[in-house]
Amino acid sequence: MESYSFDPIASPGATILILGTMPGIKSLELRQYYGHKQNNFWKLIFTIFKEDFTDNYNSKKDILLKNNIALWDVLKYCDRVGSLDSAIKNEITNDFDAFLKEHSKIKTILFNGQKAAAFFKKYIKVGDDYKLITLLSTSPANAGKSFDLKLNEWKIILELQQELSR
Repeated sequence: MESYSFDPIASPGATILILGTMPGIKSLELRQYYGHKQNNFWKLIFTIFKEDFTDNYNSKKDILLKNNIALWDVLKYCDRVGSLDSAIKNEITNDFDAFLKEHSKIKTILFNGQKAAAFFKKYIKVGDDYKLITLLSTSPANAGKSFDLKLNEWKIILELQQELSR
């Protein structure tokens, strides 16, 4: 099945970019990043920023924008049956040269899982100007890792923001 990613969620003031691989079937169906109810992404973000969780997608996007976080996917297009990253074929990346030029305050890129990092590093060269950090995947396919373990790792967002504000 042909899959196309979404436009990024980003403001001009974004300092951190979080990258997934490609939206899964449920996310594509809903036209929302991390739309699968069992994906921990939004719950982690709301918990990290001590906000009351909501299913309202505009509120979800707002919490990222308010905290200068951009969200996108490494891949613009791929062929994939199902939602597993391991099934991805014929991938084409998004245009990171243009995106990072337009969002020049971004200096840290966080990967939501190993596959997002692997695809990015395979195709995109950004040099030493960027800090690249791979985090545990929030995907339901990574259910073997507890929410608390993921939360502990994803809290690096707060440390990065503190570094940036110095």
